[in-house]
Amino acid sequence: MNITIDLNGKVALVTGASQGIGAQVARTFHEAGASVVLNHPGIGSTGDDAQKIAAELNALRAGSAEVIAADVADAVQVQAMMAAIKAQHGGLDFLINNAAIIKDRTIAKMSLDEWDAVIGVNLSGVFHCCKFALEIMRDHGAVVSFGSIAAIQGFFGQANYASAKAGVQAMMRVLSREAARKNIRANAIAPGVIETSMAATIPENVRAEMMKNIPLGRFGTVQEVANVVLFLCSPLASYVTGQTIEINGGWRG
Repeated sequence: MNITIDLNGKVALVTGASQGIGAQVARTFHEAGASVVLNHPGIGSTGDDAQKIAAELNALRAGSAEVIAADVADAVQVQAMMAAIKAQHGGLDFLINNAAIIKDRTIAKMSLDEWDAVIGVNLSGVFHCCKFALEIMRDHGAVVSFGSIAAIQGFFGQANYASAKAGVQAMMRVLSREAARKNIRANAIAPGVIETSMAATIPENVRAEMMKNIPLGRFGTVQEVANVVLFLCSPLASYVTGQTIEINGGWRG
């Protein structure tokens, strides 16, 4: 039996799509036939990076990828982004809330600005995107938002990040109920340690300790995360909603 995921004619918005997991999600949805909108915050090289990915995808299929700058922490910018997608594509089928930042520090030493910044992007940003995406999403669409293993494990120094990610996972449970009338499904994923440029900065001794908690004995890949996101947006997951899918190699430490 040959099972394929065909997203031809569908439109997917991936936030924070200029690098890492977000970029791979955009590539994977594009490979499945969807048109993709790559969001970036307009900070540093994110715009150039997103444009390079869009050019790569458009070379494979003309007019199938575009870039939109918007800081998801800013509700006005998010609303404008959704209006632009509506004007260009007539609506949206899939929302992938990937954009996130990290500002680790212990609770005692964490500044109010560090707390607010992470909550603003990682939690409020997801709310903004969901709120305004619902205005343009077509029936039978799907939302996938990034939670984290940090929401479950409560890693040292990540009060802001873990709180935001736990909130995202709770928000998807609520959204799954509220959006069900339009047959829009909402799920979260909770990746463990994934091989990205950020993971590459983890000291070897820390990596070794982390690995002891992972039965599969390795960190995950960006493609493995993207595959789960694709599944959750596909007809294969038509009865899956309100869930948090852990992608962590079996970490239970």
